[in-house]
Amino acid sequence: MSYLIKDTSKEERKKIAKNAFGISIASNEIPSNEVIELVKQYIDGKMELEDVQKKVIEKYRKR
Repeated sequence: MSYLIKDTSKEERKKIAKNAFGISIASNEIPSNEVIELVKQYIDGKMELEDVQKKVIEKYRKR
């Protein structure tokens, strides 16, 4: 399955994000507001998921 914006509808991207947040929360990792905003950009078709992932990794490396 492709997660690219061009290959997914907004509804599909919402489902992908919901599943990812569910996994995160199940691991006792509550997403920060910054991460939630990045994911919203993916859902809205403004940023590819790969770019969101890179930004999130960069954020946690700086900790």
